[in-house]
Amino acid sequence: MKNEDNNGPLSGLRILDIATVIAAPFAGTLLADFGADVVKFELPNTGDGMRGFPPFKEGKSLWWKAVNRGKKFGTLDLRKKEGAALLLKMLPQFDVLIENFKPGTLEKWGLDLETLWKANPKLVILRVTAFGQYGPYIDQPGFARIFEAMGGITHITGEPEGVPMHTGYPLSDAFGGLFGAMSILAALVQVTNNPKQEGEEIDLSLTEATFRLLDFLAIEYDQLGTVRERSGNRNQYSAPSDVYMTSDKRYVSLAGSTNGTFLANARAIGRPDLIEDPKFASNGLRVENAAELDRLFGGFIASHSQAEVLEAFSREKGTIAPIYSIDQIFKDPQYIARDAIVSVPDEDFGSVRLQAVTPKFTKNPGKIRWTAKSLGADNAALFEELLGLTEAEITSYRERGII
Repeated sequence: MKNEDNNGPLSGLRILDIATVIAAPFAGTLLADFGADVVKFELPNTGDGMRGFPPFKEGKSLWWKAVNRGKKFGTLDLRKKEGAALLLKMLPQFDVLIENFKPGTLEKWGLDLETLWKANPKLVILRVTAFGQYGPYIDQPGFARIFEAMGGITHITGEPEGVPMHTGYPLSDAFGGLFGAMSILAALVQVTNNPKQEGEEIDLSLTEATFRLLDFLAIEYDQLGTVRERSGNRNQYSAPSDVYMTSDKRYVSLAGSTNGTFLANARAIGRPDLIEDPKFASNGLRVENAAELDRLFGGFIASHSQAEVLEAFSREKGTIAPIYSIDQIFKDPQYIARDAIVSVPDEDFGSVRLQAVTPKFTKNPGKIRWTAKSLGADNAALFEELLGLTEAEITSYRERGII
């Protein structure tokens, strides 16, 4: 039975997030989902530029509410000496600092590594940039499309004779957030398990993170000299595997590389004999003869409705799926049974629905406490708790534009 009173497996972990936009803050959000206490500081008055990203409802960014859920929000101008000094006073109370400024920026503000570690010798510092902390490109700005273009994923996405394509979501920012969260936890294992261990600097290049996920491309080029190209929706390493339109103008995606799944899929279209054909005896041979398999499977799918196709493959335990839009995800019984979409308290709209914490922990699961809040929403409580400032002192700092 789930313990409804748990605080999540990362309860007690304290993270200071001074990063902006998506990738680096997303790393903190993932950890907040599992109970970490994440405090996000933004520039006074202007805040994180992510607050200006669509879609909007009543002038409020819905993307902002999702990507920074579960955090506490304060304002602090680190460009000013007094603001940087306040940060240093807070650092002993945190385990992790997340930042994504251009290399050299923190140093310019008097917050170099030596100074940060002097304030907290065991601090783990995640530094997220487009190209890393060194190299000839460190001064170049970066956004997800830059990371995807130079990380190799855009080149292999699109139709064979078409232009390279980006996806409809900045995937590299998501990749970066996942790598960031993982690397923080990896560093904390060492730091917390060894009393003498000093803090760690994590140099995360989002371009390299994107490249890393294209697992076999490097060894393929190194050993075979092959430059992988675009193939549309056709899978280059298993067959049949493509996107097909049904008779009612809907789409399904077919997958499967083992002989067992191929037999199940062949049975679904009424052709179990295909497994006996020497041209289709192995996955490698099926890839070589993918065009013929596409005609066979595509012909069956095109002559049946999506419901009929799905029923036929489900009956034979085949590997096919409808291509869902977001409204279909909301209605799908598997998502519903798993509580994969949950209602979360929101200061503007009462509650909103977001993706649930993933993956699910059985004994001590994570929980989304709230959506991202308004600029400086927790200032009074944070500065009193972290620094013991009085209301008058907070007002003074605010009037001088420091918080």
